Order: sequence, then structure tokens, then C-alpha cells
Amino acid sequence: MKRLLVVAVVLLMVGAGGYVLLNRSDSADGQAPALAGVAASTDILARGEYLTKAADCIACHTVPGSDKPYAGGLAFKLPFGTIYSTNITADPEHGIGAWTDDQFVRAVREGIRNDGQRIYPAFPYTSYTLLSRDDVLAIKAYLFSLAPIAQADKPNELGFPFNQRWAMGFWNAVFFKSQRFVADDKQSPEWNSGAYLATALGHCGECHTPRNLGFGLKHGQALAGESLQGWRAYNITSDKEHGIGAWSDSELASYLASGHADGHASAAGPMGEVVEYSLQHLAKPDVAALVTYLRSVPAQKGKDPITVDPQPARALASSALLPGQRDGDVASSGEKLFAGACASCHQWNGNGQQTQHAGLLGNRGVNDAEAHNVTQIILKGIDMHVGDQHIYMPGFAATYSDTEIAELANYVVAQFGNKQGKVSPAEVAERRDQ
Repeated sequence: MKRLLVVAVVLLMVGAGGYVLLNRSDSADGQAPALAGVAASTDILARGEYLTKAADCIACHTVPGSDKPYAGGLAFKLPFGTIYSTNITADPEHGIGAWTDDQFVRAVREGIRNDGQRIYPAFPYTSYTLLSRDDVLAIKAYLFSLAPIAQADKPNELGFPFNQRWAMGFWNAVFFKSQRFVADDKQSPEWNSGAYLATALGHCGECHTPRNLGFGLKHGQALAGESLQGWRAYNITSDKEHGIGAWSDSELASYLASGHADGHASAAGPMGEVVEYSLQHLAKPDVAALVTYLRSVPAQKGKDPITVDPQPARALASSALLPGQRDGDVASSGEKLFAGACASCHQWNGNGQQTQHAGLLGNRGVNDAEAHNVTQIILKGIDMHVGDQHIYMPGFAATYSDTEIAELANYVVAQFGNKQGKVSPAEVAERRDQ
């Protein structure tokens, strides 16, 4: 409650001096660096489709499992209420079919709707502000080429004062700057392309950068990791222990393009969606450009840093078929649950079978004593398509109790991360609703 009150003060008590800045707008169009995926294309629809995928628009504006792409309705559960994504199809009544080019550009880059109302920054205009006008209009052209869907937006569920859109003007005055991407002449063209992909189109910082009390991004800690909606978006700075500094270029490229890097990570949850709907569709040179940019991000330890044990004793003492050691003579409840639900795919030594995505050794999720992502995966499972692969794991939210899921998560952390798990049944209950 104290945190929410602080946010309310930030929104409502900034002062008249800041209010004069609320409607400022940088009119410069900006010049986007060259992207390999669209360099040879003169077709605005092809360019728009590529940019729309790079910006991952479908992940937020489509309810999973829905047959209504871009029609909105996806819930974003935040500390101050629930916000629902909007219909961005060309439907003139419920979508954006009646919006002009200028209105669309203003919404994407400034966070202001066609009716002049403020957009909540759950929509990442704070990153999209860096986009060039040409790129924004290419995205609009592609969206308008798709079938319109007559689906009304779902009302947000926000209490006072967070349901007052006008108050977002104060937030913008403090935390938002309208600006366009400017290439760094001291860096290579590849680096600039990667920077544009990461900071503008891909808006990586919206998930991976810590936020302050007002929920603005802490730009001085860019990409150092954050938690949101029950998931941990990990540290992706160049820190060799807590970030991705020790990953090879090929491992980084593999993770971005396929969602898996041997001995490091397998994507799931929100990051799995990014891989499925966005990153896997990037041209290889653009993936390489992203890698080049990420290599340059200053190392940060980040909050709640995770240290990965690449050789966890229990897993190394196990075979694929049998566990090698336990704390006592009798199998724990967590071990029994793992034997019944997990061992056939992940194996006791964590090497995995059927798919490389089932490998657990070196994974940061199993090295997190709080087991945020492990818990979410156990609850919700994984269902993603990458290339010709269907990567699937069932969720156990309806099968196991909060106590059982806590025991299983803590066992996974002990077996494959060599750490004492700290998940409680109460925390599992809370994460069920995130």
C-alpha cells in the first residue's frame, strides 16, 4: 500500500512546472538504421510485416489461443490493477480503422490516442518513441492490410487515482522523453542496427530494466533484470557472472533465434512468446546485430543476482534414469513429484530428452532460489512453436496443490541448481494469479 501511495504522489503532485512539458513533442522523424530483413524490400506491406514481428505486436494484442489476432483483450496484471490490451485491427469502430497516419504515429511514439486521451505505459511507447515515422507507418500499413475484427476493448480494472488517464501526463513529464533514434557514428552499422532492434522495436528494456517507485525505467541500470507478472526477466548485461557476458556469440544467437542455448537457458513464459512471435522471424544478420549490441551493454550485477552452478552435485551424481543422492534415506515429497511428472522428459541428470529445450543444467531458472520462473512453468507449462518444433510441457496448476508445487520447485532448485529453494505454498498461491 505504501508503494502505491508513493506512485499516486508521483502522478498527482509533480507540480505545475512540470505540467507545461506534458504536450511536448519532438517533431523530428528520425532515420532508422538499415535492417537486413527489410533492406532489399520496396514493398511497404512486406516491410511492415517484418517490423510488426520485430516489435512483437501480436504477443500483447492477442489473447493466447484466440482466433482474433491483434483484437486485444490480453490482461496485464500490475500492482495497481489490471490493464487490457486494445484492438489494433482496422475495424473503424472498435479498432484503429478510422485513425489517420498522424494519429497512429502520435499514439505509437507519444502515447496519446486519437481522441487525445493518454495511453498507459503498459504499451511501450516509452521505447517506440525511438522509431522512425516511416517504420511506424509501415507497421500501420501492414495492420490495415489484415482483416478488421469487430471486438470491443475490455475496460481496464483500475482504482482511483490510477483510472485517471489525465494523470499520465504528470507521469510522462517525469519519466518520458519524446525522442528518435540517432545512430552513433562511433559504432559500426551492425551495432546501430542492433541498438535500434533492442531499444526501439524489440523494447527489451521494458521487461529487463529495473523500475523505480513510480514504475519508470531506471535507465542507469539498463537490462540488469526485473520481475513482472510473476516472471523474472533476467539480467542481460555483459556481466560475466550474473548476465550474459560469459555466453559465446553463437550461444546468444541460438537463444535469440530458437529460445535455447545449451548450458544456459530455455525460453518460456513472456520470453518464449518473444522468441515465438518475434525473434525467430528476424534475419540472421539482424540477430547477429542484436548480439553485437548486447555485448556492449555495461555490466551490471542487478538486484537479486543469480549465480549459476554449472556442475550441481546432485545432478552430476545422477544418471538419466535414477537420482544419485538425496538428503536422507527416504525420497522427499519433491523428489517423488519429480519422478512422477518430470523425470521422463528432463531426466534425473538434467540433460533432457526428446528436445534440447528440456535440458536443465546451467539454466538460470533452476539456479534461482526463489524459483520464480520454475514455479510459473510448473503452474502454466510451455506451449510454443519455433521453426518446425512444437515445444510443449503441460501445466500442473489444476493437478497439484500449492504445497506440492512449492515442494517440487524447491526440489528442482536443489537437484539442478545446488541451492536451497525458498518457495512457500503462500508464494505459489500468489503466483497462480499473476
